[in-house]
Amino acid sequence: MDRFNQYRVFVQVAEMGSFVRAANALDIPRASVSAAIQQLESQLGVRLLHRTTRQVRLTADGEQLLERLRPLLAEVEDIDQSFQLSQCQVSGKLTIDVPSRIARRLIAPALPGLLRRHPQLQLVLGSADRAIDLVQEGVDCAIRVGALHDSSLVVRALGHIALINCASPAYLSENGLPSQPSDLTQGHWAIGYTSSKTGKELPWEYESNNGHTHSLHIPSQVAVNNAESYIACCLAGLGLIQIPRFDVQHLLNSGELIEVMSDYRAAPMPISLIYPHRRQRSRRLAVFHSWFEALLQPHLDS
Repeated sequence: MDRFNQYRVFVQVAEMGSFVRAANALDIPRASVSAAIQQLESQLGVRLLHRTTRQVRLTADGEQLLERLRPLLAEVEDIDQSFQLSQCQVSGKLTIDVPSRIARRLIAPALPGLLRRHPQLQLVLGSADRAIDLVQEGVDCAIRVGALHDSSLVVRALGHIALINCASPAYLSENGLPSQPSDLTQGHWAIGYTSSKTGKELPWEYESNNGHTHSLHIPSQVAVNNAESYIACCLAGLGLIQIPRFDVQHLLNSGELIEVMSDYRAAPMPISLIYPHRRQRSRRLAVFHSWFEALLQPHLDS
């Protein structure tokens, strides 16, 4: 293996903290990964990694090498991409992670058009509905809804998604049509949605005319932790939900769900594209970013 590919292997191992995960991400045998690291350490005359049965950690020399290699590899990828047969063409694998409903309702139906324009692009679409470490799991970029806290990632704001309140006709027939927030505390049920971080039910929220956010506690008979179950329980007449409009627009159109209290919606939720710093120059990523931003535009809060 030549020196440049040894560097690529080293960066992958360093960022993923595992020889096995690095081998899977690079699609090469684990033995080749081990050999590349051993050869690199021998050629440089330093130990780059501390290896134990449970983890791989960088030495001080390894940290210094990683810091210098990241911009170099990003530059090489940019050069590779710039010499495609067509400037409008990209190729290779792009691994992304998105919420499952965005994958199902927005991305999957529109993918044929993207892949017709870029037939050499291979998209690996993950939608686990859980927080993941992009570097550890070898993910190039992710779509995230809500506030972000990881400052180690590049964040590209895409806008805000409109949230609406809705219920099934059967629920409204049995419990009445609420017209204002105070109605919700008198004989109404919400379907609970539990936080993936705390396990607690999220409160019902709405914005007043002055832009302040208010919270209500509405009793629930069932609580869920994913959007599919949330919508299914609403369709079954078990309570009211607050949901992005794009998630249920088809159900509103068919009359299976009905929007309520349109003047008392929750604040729109920010949606962002995030990615590790070392992938910021990839043309594959730039193409996906531009395509998804246009795809999302009709569903943003105006």
